[in-house]
Amino acid sequence: MKNLVIICCCAVLLLAGCGEPQNRAKGVYMLLDTSGTYALELKKAQNILNYLLGTLQPKDTLAVARIDTGSFSEKDIIAKVTFDTRPSVANNQKRAFKTTLDGFIGSVKSSRYTDISGGMLQAIEYLNEAGSGQNYILIFSDLKEDLKKGFVRDVPFELDNYRVVALNVTKLRADNVDPKVYMGRVAQWQGKVEEGGGKWKVINDLERLENLFVL
Repeated sequence: MKNLVIICCCAVLLLAGCGEPQNRAKGVYMLLDTSGTYALELKKAQNILNYLLGTLQPKDTLAVARIDTGSFSEKDIIAKVTFDTRPSVANNQKRAFKTTLDGFIGSVKSSRYTDISGGMLQAIEYLNEAGSGQNYILIFSDLKEDLKKGFVRDVPFELDNYRVVALNVTKLRADNVDPKVYMGRVAQWQGKVEEGGGKWKVINDLERLENLFVL
């Protein structure tokens, strides 16, 4: 009887360990600020893209979209891909992705407004549909939102299982006059992300991209 109990316990433990395999695929959605003079910063985004293309693995998803006047739109997605498990196909996908982004960055025209919130909402919608195990939203921007009159963005972000990384958050002229303006702007976005259940990080030193997925 004692042996039977032990066998039953072992069987239960074995079955408990045979659940669904953990989804380790990454979903990365990168937002590029194209407003005003920040559009001149986009050359730096190519280094980030090169890092992503060299780091992401088969079954990972990558999308890049622009932040402009009204960014809650699939029309702002510049390129998107889920990498194939076949290395030769994945390499071709990466080359095509890079060509598309290089072409965009080389010809981009700056927008008058900066709808960061709309871009965030579009990113969440896209990554939720992609079904990745780990979701990342990268915001390449000075984080200064400027909405066109009539645009409403008072929708809370739902960011459970999301990491949001702000990249190259440049300082504006007003920030040099009063650093509290800069710190307040960053803190405001951090608050929005964390209130939605997400994790927040800022990386301004683009030589430290190895920390991108470390939170």
